[in-house]
Amino acid sequence: MSGANLPRSLRAPTASRVSARAILSTAAALIAGESRGHPLRVLVAVLAIAAGVAMGYAVQLINGAALTELASTVNSLMGDADLEIRGPRSGFDEALYPRIARLPEVAVASPVVEVDARVAGHSDALKLLGVDVFQAGRVTPNLVGHIDDASGNRLDLLAPDTVFLSPAALAWSGLKVGDTLTVQVGLQPVALRIAGTLPASGTSVRVGVMDIGAAQWRLERLGTVQRIDLKLKAGVDAQMFARRMAAQLPAGVAALSPHDNAHRTSQLSRAYRANLNVLALVALFTGAFLVFTIQALAALRRRTQFALLRALGVTRRGVLGLIVAEGAVQGVLGALAGIAIGYAVAAAVLRVAGGDLGGGYFEGVRPQIHFDAAAACLFVALGVGAAVLGSVAPALEAARAAPAQALKAGDEERPLTHLHRSRSLLGALAAIGIGIATARLPAIDGLPLFGYAAVALLLIGGVLAMPYVARTVFEALPRTQRALPQLALAQLAHAPGRAAIGLAGIVASFSLMVSMAIMVSSFRIAVDDWLQLLLPAPLYLRAAPAGDSGFLSAADQAAIAATPGVARAEFLRATQITLDTRLPPVALIARPIDPNHPAARLPLTGAPLIPHGDATRPAWVSEAMADLYRLRVGSEITLPVGGVSATFTVAGIWRDYARQFGAVVIDEADYRKLAGDTRATDAALWPAPGVTTAQVVARLRARVAGGERLTFSEPGEIRAASLKIFDRSFAVTYLLEAVAVLIGLFGIGASFGAQALSRIREFGVLRHLGVTRAQIAALLVLEGALVAAVGVASGLVLGTGIAAVLVYVVNPQSFHWTMSLHMPWTLVIALASSVVLAAALTALWSARSALSVDAVHAVRDDW
Repeated sequence: MSGANLPRSLRAPTASRVSARAILSTAAALIAGESRGHPLRVLVAVLAIAAGVAMGYAVQLINGAALTELASTVNSLMGDADLEIRGPRSGFDEALYPRIARLPEVAVASPVVEVDARVAGHSDALKLLGVDVFQAGRVTPNLVGHIDDASGNRLDLLAPDTVFLSPAALAWSGLKVGDTLTVQVGLQPVALRIAGTLPASGTSVRVGVMDIGAAQWRLERLGTVQRIDLKLKAGVDAQMFARRMAAQLPAGVAALSPHDNAHRTSQLSRAYRANLNVLALVALFTGAFLVFTIQALAALRRRTQFALLRALGVTRRGVLGLIVAEGAVQGVLGALAGIAIGYAVAAAVLRVAGGDLGGGYFEGVRPQIHFDAAAACLFVALGVGAAVLGSVAPALEAARAAPAQALKAGDEERPLTHLHRSRSLLGALAAIGIGIATARLPAIDGLPLFGYAAVALLLIGGVLAMPYVARTVFEALPRTQRALPQLALAQLAHAPGRAAIGLAGIVASFSLMVSMAIMVSSFRIAVDDWLQLLLPAPLYLRAAPAGDSGFLSAADQAAIAATPGVARAEFLRATQITLDTRLPPVALIARPIDPNHPAARLPLTGAPLIPHGDATRPAWVSEAMADLYRLRVGSEITLPVGGVSATFTVAGIWRDYARQFGAVVIDEADYRKLAGDTRATDAALWPAPGVTTAQVVARLRARVAGGERLTFSEPGEIRAASLKIFDRSFAVTYLLEAVAVLIGLFGIGASFGAQALSRIREFGVLRHLGVTRAQIAALLVLEGALVAAVGVASGLVLGTGIAAVLVYVVNPQSFHWTMSLHMPWTLVIALASSVVLAAALTALWSARSALSVDAVHAVRDDW
């Protein structure tokens, strides 16, 4: 290949101009030749990028589909309403409705009863709405039932025993128009005839609509409504009207726009979605390290080729462009494949797990997948960017090489000498130090952005430290008199650059494996320990497994407490209240609690405040609530209870891993006095001595009216079910971790394969000296195991540091709860053993092509 035939970008500056087409064709020929010669290396790089892009795009599609469906549902259910006056789940006095309706700014007001009802034969709840047909037709026409003109009766819209279901609710219930829908109210069944369908209610959300009077009567919500939908007169500013209304509304009631509703609901899964997106980008980040490893070792193997091109007149810029172009082509192929795979994965997950990725945030929502061109372009750009980023450093090194020196045999280690200079260690220490400092910064808009940055900096610092670690460790290892171990140690000690490149991929992938394993294990153990502290009773019962239509009346509670064999019964009332319209509701829990010994019922994080004398009523808030509302022990807080504002003193902070946006516990007596509500939703039971829990269950079912609908659980069952939900919510995390493991193992194989090919001449010399192919294979296995062992040890240290950031920074800032760090030694040892074994086996497998070359041919370039 002469200099005159090279394109301009590959020629000396004095060469004549060549067309862009010639430049592209020559570059394409060189890239295609390398790909044909080493297809596995290219395939691994493409798969690494594809895996990261696929996971990121799939998460984005699923989240986008769920939020789009959620917004569509909110808009459909609110219709033309400009504002929604919403109160707590228990509702507010319906007397507010006529006051609001008479305001001069209000064109139409439509009251709504809203209940999540348990349906017989189903574990999930169905949302039932009670509406005034005449008012709803002007504000929310989608909530007016449709009746078949041929066979229906228009009076069914007002009948006390009819319900109209959305298509999704019909499909979910397995019923059809004319059938009977049985829901649980208290502990009793209520039969409703399905009189028709709803014209629109989103494409997949389950909802049913009744007449408002019938709903209040049949669902036992007399005198209360949950919301009032408002359509304002022309020219009235909704936001200004809402602010003026705030002072006139009862405690716990707020004016919300459709946007506010969608925003509050999306906040439930915001941190979960953000963490999944970051995990997907971590997989892509790992892929970039793998591309770097492959390209760096490929550049070493082709060092003489690039030197020859330089000698023939190719510019440094031409060599740089050639290597970066190779990485870009691999990035494009991987990104396009990742988009296709991600779309398929998203479609499958939506069918199986729904739009919340198993997190339980959008129960009942089954969104449809839609191709997102903007997100696809973004992730294609990220994939190409990751591949190019991984190619830049090897390209710069290859371009800087002096042609005369690079043409000499045995010069492969020279470009790596800069890797173990002191500046590499200083850069590593600087990155780690900045990462530690960054981890101490607060969240931004509720997201741990600095925590994510700290993880990235720690990872970069750890990888930058590998050249120093490799040289230090391999020089310090004791020498032996045996030939093969001595050759392996000499190779690693005197050519640490290659080992450092292999270590980069191993450390990047293994540290992420370890950190995710530690974080998930720590969270799981914390949840299990929390449940054991929170469940002191031998038996628990619930009025209904889902929804809020089931409850225990005062008579039910008396019957339960008086049942023979029940030594003690404690009843609990759970509802929701709104403290900040920008945030989802807070759980309000009323239960018997001794203010002098609250730790007997709550897993407190610190010493409680013991009230004395006529002190303000005590309340115990969860960690999330304390964080979100800036509370501490001794703070005063105003809670809307029963439509009035009541002042409480924070007497303690407790751990709660079930409610991300906060929960507050108050004494049952205080709640009943303020709210006048004697209902309960749950009960903790202590059997009498000599009575088994099974006997208590049988007696309660027989003694309590409707007892067959009670749900009983023992602490072990509750823990098992909770941990099952935990594992489901982390299913995607496990998948992303598995992807990181696969990428890391692929990287190990590609790394050692490229190293073996770059050492063909060395193996030829050894063969001339009498070393057999089997001995060379054993040499490579030993080197692979040693490098992997150092990488695993380094990755364990780095991964533990990253896990500490995830546990102590990212998790509290994302979900507002804390935990201790636990090391899953069994899993970590299994992962470490797998990596070392994989490194040894892939080193052996990758050496086949190098060992198959004739020894004379392998060293002929040196003769």
